Amino acid sequence: MAKVELKKPIVEEISANIKDAQSVVIVDHRGLTVAEDTELRKQLREAGITYKVYKNTMMNFAFKGTDCEGLAPYLEGPSAIAISKDDATAPARILCKFAKNAKALEIKGGVVEGTVYDSKGIEAISNVPSREELLGKLLGSIQSPITNLARVLNQIAEQQGAPAAE
Repeated sequence: MAKVELKKPIVEEISANIKDAQSVVIVDHRGLTVAEDTELRKQLREAGITYKVYKNTMMNFAFKGTDCEGLAPYLEGPSAIAISKDDATAPARILCKFAKNAKALEIKGGVVEGTVYDSKGIEAISNVPSREELLGKLLGSIQSPITNLARVLNQIAEQQGAPAAE
């Protein structure tokens, strides 16, 4: 069997993973201990993120003609790829948080919603709260004025001698 035929399924796998991805982050995993790597993979898996180590040439072929094509300059040295189809900021958030404790993990760059970022850009994206946190803050800010209005009306009713409605 020719080498090209052996490599084609790997390139197709990468292409399928990045096809509808919200974000793709490339890291240099060199120097991580087995325990650190296992913990990182566990955190990413729990967040629904695909994390795999591929050869740079395979990733380069899969990136051609996609939003990830701008990541080609970052494909030097050992590379691992983290792909999220649901949460655009999750890979950046988890990887940057993990890299603070594991100095060996180096973020090379990534693509978030079609835009290519270098390591500094990915770090900035990691500071964006998750979708759930943002929705919680929105609901809290919507609910706050209604709660305050109910309190004021209740106090007015108590001052006029009417029983408080609960």
